[in-house]
Amino acid sequence: MHRPLLALAIAAAIIFGFWRWMGAPVPMPQSPIAAGEKLHCVSYAPFRGQQNPLSSATFIDAKQIDDDLARLAKVAECVRTYSTEHGLYQVPEIAAKHGLKVLQGLWLSSSPKKNQTQFDEVVALAKQHPQTIRGIVVGNEVLLRGEMSAIDLAATIRRVKAAVSMPVTYADVWEFWARNRDLAAAVDFITIHILPYWEDFPVGADKAAAHVDQIRNEVGQIFPGREILIGETGWPSAGRMREGALPSLSHEAKVLHETLAVAKRGNYKVNVIEAFDQPWKRALEGTVGGHWGLYDADTREAKFVWGEPVSDHPRWKLQAAGGVAFAALIVLAAFWGRQIDTNARWGGTALIATFAGASIGLAIENAPVESLGLGGWVRTLAMLFVALTLPVLGAIGVMRGYSVPAFERVIGDARDAGKIRLIIGALAIALTVLVVQVTAGLVFDPRYKDFPNPALIGAVVAVLMVILMARQPREGGFAERFIGFTLIASAIYIAFNEGFANWQSLVFVALLLAMSVSLLLSAGVRKRA
Repeated sequence: MHRPLLALAIAAAIIFGFWRWMGAPVPMPQSPIAAGEKLHCVSYAPFRGQQNPLSSATFIDAKQIDDDLARLAKVAECVRTYSTEHGLYQVPEIAAKHGLKVLQGLWLSSSPKKNQTQFDEVVALAKQHPQTIRGIVVGNEVLLRGEMSAIDLAATIRRVKAAVSMPVTYADVWEFWARNRDLAAAVDFITIHILPYWEDFPVGADKAAAHVDQIRNEVGQIFPGREILIGETGWPSAGRMREGALPSLSHEAKVLHETLAVAKRGNYKVNVIEAFDQPWKRALEGTVGGHWGLYDADTREAKFVWGEPVSDHPRWKLQAAGGVAFAALIVLAAFWGRQIDTNARWGGTALIATFAGASIGLAIENAPVESLGLGGWVRTLAMLFVALTLPVLGAIGVMRGYSVPAFERVIGDARDAGKIRLIIGALAIALTVLVVQVTAGLVFDPRYKDFPNPALIGAVVAVLMVILMARQPREGGFAERFIGFTLIASAIYIAFNEGFANWQSLVFVALLLAMSVSLLLSAGVRKRA
């Protein structure tokens, strides 16, 4: 009886220690916002839940905008909008009610008809609200998207300037200002976007503020004497790593603290992107696209408090308790199913319980964040099902010396395989399909794909332990060998493509290699005591 208790004790201690480390509050610098001071400006989009600007039918009610702006008026002097569509033409009037200024956006695209509509509506708003609208942003990254030439853009800007009384600018990624320097003659001030996470060579959170300051100074040297507004800067609180750039709540808070402090020292203005998380952006930019807000999309509450420590996992005690309970279930299943009661097999069970128990809380936490649409939820729920069942049954398989049945046998005739062993085989096939599907995305279209490591760790370790501890003869064949070698090749490609600073990628690569070993060994299992 001491062996299972020792296995559980070891697993529980590691799980608790892991979650205590994960949940520890991260200290923040002194708040860059003094008492009574507010943010200069913040990007505002009102969309909640399933609302999105991708549908022409979307219209945001004035009450919803009013609720948002009432919150923002407490922390910001100004909101930046990007268009007048979907009810956003109501923003200036409501902003005035709350004492907010507006940096009014005029959305430009490749459609002359839509551009003219935007022109007419923005000019009308500028005349109706001259005291509220502090500037007009004519076009947002239209050069970056390649939807308009610099010559046509400059002509449009001059048309707007001739029709309104307030300053006019254009906003784009800083590189496109450097490439189109003549455009500066058409604007009253220059608006640049500096997003360290999205740079071609991503900048980590620890260097993000310094990067923003450096780029702003470089642009200042290109356009000496000109007013330069940083029209977008910020950091995502969730999503996949890009090289060494890790999205997290503590990193979002740290980057904003440090960037605003640097801007204050440099005496230049910053517009933070963005006010509220925008779930609809996940359809365009993956998980990370929906998590740049200062406020949560659902609760509309602030995600952190300026100057106070930030925990990336404030519910870590609950997650630790759940992980220990899951580990206990795995050990209990192993105790119930034991037939070969050795130290080695209880050691294998302890490994399964530790990895599965530590990761299951993250897998559940990430499920709603990383799942988009029916297809996304089907895949996520399938991963969670495998993550919850394979470690439990795998522990039984370890204690009985089972091998994983060949894929062709599970799919074909497996009447004499035994129920538990057959279920382990079926789950191993499901896990393999999920791993291959995720791997294909990360090989062929990786930019916006997540690394679903927590949902895979426990299941992959369980399969590996079953195969390493198997006493039954091998059954795997061509399918296992082909997939195994394919995953090895994919792991090598992903490691180099993502860069060795991306630890999320390296964890996934390790999982691929572990899965490859499992598949290849299943075609040549050795007997163990």
